[in-house]
Amino acid sequence: MFEQIGIILLLSAAGGIIALKLKQPILISFIAIGILCGPSFLNLMDYGDSIEMLSKLGISLLLFIVGLKLDIKTVQSMGRVALATGLGQILFTSLVGYLLASLLGIDHINSLYIGIALSFSSTIIVVKLLSDKKEIDSLYGRIAIGFLIVQDIVVVLVMIALSVFSGELAEASIWQIVASLAARGVALLAIAWIALRYIFPRLLRHIAQSSELLVLFSIAWAVSFAVFSEVLGFSEEVGAFLAGMTLASSNFREAIVTRLVSLRDFLLLFFFIDLGASLDLGLLRQEIFPALLLSLFVLVAKPLIVIIIMGYLGYRKRTGLLAGLTMAQISEFSLIFVALGHSLDHVTQSSLAIVTLATIATISLSTYMIINSVKIYELIGPLLSIFERKTPRAEQRFDEQEGPTKPKILLFGLGRFGQNIFREIRKKEISVAAYDFDPDVVARLASLGHPAHYGDAEDPEFIEHLPLSSAEWVICAAPEPQVNRRLSDALRKAGYTGKVALTLHRASEDRFLDAEGYDLLLLPFEEAASKVVENFTS
Repeated sequence: MFEQIGIILLLSAAGGIIALKLKQPILISFIAIGILCGPSFLNLMDYGDSIEMLSKLGISLLLFIVGLKLDIKTVQSMGRVALATGLGQILFTSLVGYLLASLLGIDHINSLYIGIALSFSSTIIVVKLLSDKKEIDSLYGRIAIGFLIVQDIVVVLVMIALSVFSGELAEASIWQIVASLAARGVALLAIAWIALRYIFPRLLRHIAQSSELLVLFSIAWAVSFAVFSEVLGFSEEVGAFLAGMTLASSNFREAIVTRLVSLRDFLLLFFFIDLGASLDLGLLRQEIFPALLLSLFVLVAKPLIVIIIMGYLGYRKRTGLLAGLTMAQISEFSLIFVALGHSLDHVTQSSLAIVTLATIATISLSTYMIINSVKIYELIGPLLSIFERKTPRAEQRFDEQEGPTKPKILLFGLGRFGQNIFREIRKKEISVAAYDFDPDVVARLASLGHPAHYGDAEDPEFIEHLPLSSAEWVICAAPEPQVNRRLSDALRKAGYTGKVALTLHRASEDRFLDAEGYDLLLLPFEEAASKVVENFTS
């Protein structure tokens, strides 16, 4: 086993290097390496159970960290749009997917399974991509997580409903199953609440005295609660996510997240390897056409229905598109769901092959769509206006406070650097309007007496509606080159004639910017280092 895993890791590193050179997502290379190491080629998966175990640990840590970064208030604030859009997308995709499969000559039971399978999206891949893009805390990122939570709940209910036909529950009534599910759900939530309310506030203060013990305890809690969730009949993902949420209000959550991210990324490698190795290429060749047709439907229709529902609920078309693109794939749970149907003799081998191929195609293509979501919006944004209300009231509620009507400075990005700039400007009693795409940051600053507003520096339509005529300076305190570039482009298109200050981590990154798009380049790390050295040498 040690030798096989060593070879798999070496191949994964080589595949990752190739992916970087080709500017492709690394996780796609991991799936390809999984196929290469699987039974169809090198057959290096003799110890597949061990790799599957490592992949489950990675999945648990991934959802645990997501839970850590979300608090209950955020989930509650996204509840309406997540529920309406999540359920609406599932119903629409299942119905149309069923009709498409029927038109392809597939019988009704298999068509129903395929339609339902198409409606689920991959929590693991979406969360990983949003985390890599650092947009999981954005408004659309939070809404997308809400969709995925709704989908996870639905897939659990569907899997339990299917268990009615298994031997274990063949004699149980529907009401007995519903009652059992409700009781187990209450038990799961009760344990999480007791831990949150009575155990962790005292326990963590003692554990945090050792950083190693804090990490070990966090991993143990994430995995054990995931196991407890699975024992109760729910998914491991639900348990790991709830485990993270029980620690989300802790003062130690940032320390936990910082120490677990690298371990999460390493373990997730095994998930993608395992996913690729489990694919039987022989089953896929015969069903390429129906799989590609259904893949096209998923890539186009699922984002579209999300845009329509979110537009109706009062969200901007840009937010709807970015959230919708995260749904443009089929989940790994779809394979599990259809495989369960196959084990119950409801689903044929060909239907299983169709869903498998569609899963590969949509995961691969949707990855590029999510990564390049802003560019896609720039291309098709004007065509989406018919789905947007004249007044997007739902999105406006994240910025209920009135800002200064004629601010002299517009500040984007309220991380640590941006917040310090914001406070210093306010100390000098200069009129300033500050914006960030994280609703929690905006709310926290407002509660401290520093009124900030929700807004995305990469949204050109949002920029157009700002009070640019009075602004003497526009400052972008976010250090990502693409954010700075898109903001400066949007300002130019909006006719802004004042001065612009942009922020980068390193001066060498200015090659990504248009030299005519800014008047001042802020380099907080380099400038701070120079100041420190000056203090030592003066």
